[in-house]
Amino acid sequence: MNCLRLLLAASLFATHALAQAPRTRNVVLIVSDGLRWQEVFRGADPALIDGKAGGVDDTLATQRLWARPTAAEARRTLMPFFWKRIAEAGQLYGDRDAGDVAQVTNGFKFSYPGYNEMLSGHPDSRINSNDAGPNPNLTVFEWLASLPAYRGSVAAFATWNEFDDIFNDKRSGIPVFAGWDVPFKEHGATAAEQVIDRMYATTTQLWPDLAYDAFMQAAVLDYLPEHQPRVVFVGYGETDEYAHMRRYDEYLASAHRFDKFVAELWETMQSMPQYRDSTTFVITADHGRGDGPAWTDHGRDVNGAENIWIAVIGPDTPPLGERAGAQPVTQSQIAATLAALLGQDYRRAVPDAAAPILQAVGRQP
Repeated sequence: MNCLRLLLAASLFATHALAQAPRTRNVVLIVSDGLRWQEVFRGADPALIDGKAGGVDDTLATQRLWARPTAAEARRTLMPFFWKRIAEAGQLYGDRDAGDVAQVTNGFKFSYPGYNEMLSGHPDSRINSNDAGPNPNLTVFEWLASLPAYRGSVAAFATWNEFDDIFNDKRSGIPVFAGWDVPFKEHGATAAEQVIDRMYATTTQLWPDLAYDAFMQAAVLDYLPEHQPRVVFVGYGETDEYAHMRRYDEYLASAHRFDKFVAELWETMQSMPQYRDSTTFVITADHGRGDGPAWTDHGRDVNGAENIWIAVIGPDTPPLGERAGAQPVTQSQIAATLAALLGQDYRRAVPDAAAPILQAVGRQP
C-alpha cells in the first residue's frame, strides 16, 4: 500500500510539473538606456518640446511629430509596438500616474550599478562607478551559460563599450559584442557581415564609447539566423546619450526608433521556427531620470531617477496589459524572472537575488 501511495504521489507530481512546464524556450532581455517611464506611459512631454527646456531646434516640427491631445494618443504615437502589441498581449509595469511602482534598489541610479542589479539580481555597493572594472558578480546570463541546455547558446549585444566588463566576458566566456568593436571580424564574416563590419570600422563616431543603435540592430539581426542563441541581451544606448545632450527632439526620435527595433526583432524571431511562439521578451531601462528641468539627469541625488519601467511579452505571460496598482516590482527581480521563464531557479545559485515577478511568469503572487 505504501508503494502504491508513493507511485501515485510521484505520478501526480509529474503531471503537475508537466502542466506547469513553461512554453518559453528562449528569452531576450532588451534595455533602452535611460529611457524614462514618463515617455513610455505619457508620450512626449509638451513642456519639453521647447528650445530652452528641451534643446529642441524646430519646436513646430517636433510638436507635429509627437505632441497629441491625450497621453494615450501621445504614447501610441511615440511607441506604437508597446501600446498596440505589448499592452494587448503582455504586461507593462511602472506607470507612476496609475500608482504602479517599478524601481531600482541600488541607490546609485546610473548605468553600471543598474545593469549589475538587473543581471545579477541584487545591488552591489562595490559597483559604484561606470568604470568599475570586470563584474565580480555571477550574472543570470553566465549562470544559464553554464547549464548544459544553454551552453554555447548565450550572447550579448550592446552599444556601450562597458558591457565587456558588465558581463565579465573573460570569466563568463559569453560572446559580447559591445561598443565600436567590429562585431564579425573574428567569426568568418559573410558578405553581409563584412558590410556591417565596415560600417563599424569606418563611420564617424559621435560618441567614442557608444556605437549607434542602428548598427547594433543590423548585427543582431544578422547573428540570429546562423547562431540561434536561446538567451540574448540587447542594449540600446542612444536615448541616454541624447538626454544627456539635452536634445529632447533627438531623445524622442531615438525612443521611437527603439520601439521599431523591438518590433523588428520580435517579428524576425517570430518568423523563425526556433523562436516562434516560444520566446519571451523582457524590456526595461537601467535607470530613470528626473522630472521637469531635471529630465536630463540621473544619479544618487536626482529624485525620481530610481523609477523605471518593465515590459514583458511571451507565451507564459498572461495578457494583463498595464499592471496599475499591482504589487511593486524592482529591477533586481529581472534576473530571476528571466530564469523562471525558462523553468530555472536562479536563486538556488544566487540566494541574494530577488524573487521573480510572478505574474510575468504566469503565476499568482
